This record gives sequence, structure tokens and C-alpha cells, in this order.
Amino acid sequence: MSAPELKLDRAERGGPGADLLIRGARLFDPRERLDHQTADILIRAGEIAEIGDALEAPEGAETLDAAGLHAFPAFVDPHVHLRTPGREDEEDIDSGSRAAAAGGYCQILAMPNTDPVVDSASILQSLRERAREEARVPTGFLAAITRGQQGEQLTEMAELMDSGAAGFTDDGLPVRSAGVLRQALQYQRLAGGLIALHEEDPSLSAGGVMHEGAVSALLGLGGYPAIAESTMIQRDCAIAGFENARIHLQHLSARESVTAVEQAKQACVQVTCEATPHHLCITDEAVQSLDAGRFKMNPPLRSDSDRLALIDALRSGTIDCVATDHAPHAREEKEQPFEVAPMGVTGLETAFSALHTHLVLPGVLSLETVVERMTSGTEPFGLSVPRIVTGARADVCLVDLAAEWEVGEAGYASRSSNNAFAGQTLTGRVRMTVADGIVAYRERSFAIGAV
Repeated sequence: MSAPELKLDRAERGGPGADLLIRGARLFDPRERLDHQTADILIRAGEIAEIGDALEAPEGAETLDAAGLHAFPAFVDPHVHLRTPGREDEEDIDSGSRAAAAGGYCQILAMPNTDPVVDSASILQSLRERAREEARVPTGFLAAITRGQQGEQLTEMAELMDSGAAGFTDDGLPVRSAGVLRQALQYQRLAGGLIALHEEDPSLSAGGVMHEGAVSALLGLGGYPAIAESTMIQRDCAIAGFENARIHLQHLSARESVTAVEQAKQACVQVTCEATPHHLCITDEAVQSLDAGRFKMNPPLRSDSDRLALIDALRSGTIDCVATDHAPHAREEKEQPFEVAPMGVTGLETAFSALHTHLVLPGVLSLETVVERMTSGTEPFGLSVPRIVTGARADVCLVDLAAEWEVGEAGYASRSSNNAFAGQTLTGRVRMTVADGIVAYRERSFAIGAV
């Protein structure tokens, strides 16, 4: 049984698509061998109609002076928490997709660990209806693997796929039972849909609030060891290999996890995986501040050797993509003592800027690698990769690579402010995002000229 074609939902703001001439941008798309060439992009009815020099704007089209800006294929994020339904005070579809657009994203996939859990067709259909009214960028929804994310009974996976589920995950919780995971992977043959896994052995992570290591010992905080993640990865890759099934591993954080994925890929297991900007850029040393708003998340920030292993794996392709694990929380909850504050940080608005500042500018990673990994995250789920090419739907972000800005100084598009990079001065800023042919975001200070 083949799964139905996955379609993401967005509000129909702006009609079928924009008529826009982007003039004089520096085009950068590694897949299309565009390497900083200066050119114009003509968008007609939301599609890239022409790329060239000195293009003429059709009557009624907007002309935008992009001199000094880079045009990238817009980014995609397979791991976002929109807190809808249940915690719309922290985030909703409108604010979360607005934050995505502000960060240069054209596609996002939302997690099902909401209240109630997205474990039935009726809840999923309700979310999709809301997205068609509120979402500023195309938004998909993963459904739960197990009912109520309790790890015991599988959801009606075929019905959920027929209702438009983008895949399945119990994110926030692992699938503790190897037998239940095996059943889910067997059912994948009938229902389709990629299974994404939060890799954590609770018997090893119990009581841990940060990475187990020298810093946790210094602070006297409960440690969450790297093996709590890597041993589950080894188990789940073994099950996936045995069942010839596809899995996607969420938010890798540890050196041992990278090794486990390398071994699985060498054994031809169908596994893809992601890493977050905060795990790629920050270590557990930051936790000495006891700032739970910025530095408490699951999995936790780990040692510099772990961070460097993640960077090497992203460069080599062992880690397939960047995902933010955007996890909004109410300010009063995050202002509790570190031990009791909830885990999670936001990241949609800062992902590219953080990677550009911490990894590209120092020469650790190439701009090519960062753009490729930030545009490939939804491909394992059956979605097309954004490209700057004639005939494609327009998914483009314009970025000022020289712009410096302080995170949080002007507020956030998100409803929550628990950003791991809050207060940092970053270099590189998204000025405009075209998502699915619609102008989804434009910075207020970005000067334009309409004709």
C-alpha cells in the first residue's frame, strides 16, 4: 500500500502566488551550482519564471532591490513544536510559522506531543484546518506512534496517513519497548510514513538535568549520560535493519551516537538523522550560568568533544540535516530553578545566523554545507528540496551575510523567548522569505521599491 502524496498546509494569504522581481541578488544554491553569481529572479504567480540579467518586471509586479543580499533556497525544518493544541500561550500555528518565516524557512513539520496528543484522525484534521487558516509557511504535522504517547498501543497509522500525517513520532519520549517499535516498523510497510525517534533510555537518563560530566559534577546537578542516547540508537537501528524499515533519528547530541549512526549506515540500515544549532554551537560549559531559559534542553548540551563530533558528522553527511527542535516555553516556567524548569529552547529565528556566526565565519564549516543541510530536512519525509531553478515553486530567502544583530533586542516573532542564543550578537540576518510562492516575511527595515 503506497502512502498518499504528502501535502503541507498554509493560509491562502496573497492568493495563488506573488509576482515579484528580485533584482541583483547574489544567488547561492549548491545543488544548482549557483555560487554567488549576481542575477535577477523573476517570480510569476509564485513560480520562478526566469533567472538572468537585467530582467524586466511585468506590469503590476513588485521590484525588489536585493543588491548586497544573498538569495538562498529557503530552509526546511523537520522538527518544530507549535504547542497547538493545548499550550497556545507558548506558541500557536500563526506565531510559530511567523517565527519560521522570519528565520528563512519555507516548510516546517510539527511534533504531536500536544494536549491532547495528535493520535487520531480527528485531531490531525482539525490541526490541518487551522493551518489552512493560520500558517504563514507550509506546515505539516507528524502523528504519534503510540496512543497518548504511552508507548503501549500503536495508533491507527493507516488512517492517520490517509488524513495527511507527515510521518510518526513520540518525540519528547522514546519508544521504550523494542517490541512496540518493531510492530510500528512492520506496520510501516502497510501504512507508509517515516518513523522519527527520540532516542533516550529513561533508565539511564532518570534524574538527569544536564550532561553527565565534569560540569555536572562541579555544579552538583544530576547527570544525563551520553550512553542514554547512543544505546537506544544502536537498538533502534538494529531493529530497523532487521525489518528493512526506514527511521529518522532526532536531535543527535553525542559522539557515541555519531559512531552508532556511522556503523548503521555502513550496514545499509535506512536511517537518517538530524542535529540542532544549539548542540552544534554550544557546550555544557554554558550551564554554569544556571540559565534554564537558554541552556536546558533534552538531549542536553554536551562536551566540546561531542560538539566537534557532531560538526564532523554534519560535514561528512553522516548527519543528514539541521533541525531546530524549536520548543517554546512560558517565561515563568523557565525562570524556575534549573533542576525543575522544563527542557527546551526556541530556534527558528536564529538557526542560520547562529551556524553562520559560530561555524561558517570561523571556517569550521563551509556555507555550502550549512545551506545544503538546512534545506534537506524534510526530504526523508517525502517532500521536495527547495531549489533556485526555473519552473520551481518559489522558496527563496534573502540574507544579509554582513548584518550584525543582537538576539532578542527587538523581540521575537515567536510567542516565547527561551532562545539558546539570546543576548548574543550574531552575523547574518534573513531580510525576506518567499515560501511556496508567497512573501511570508519581510523585515520592516528592508527597503523595497514597487513599480
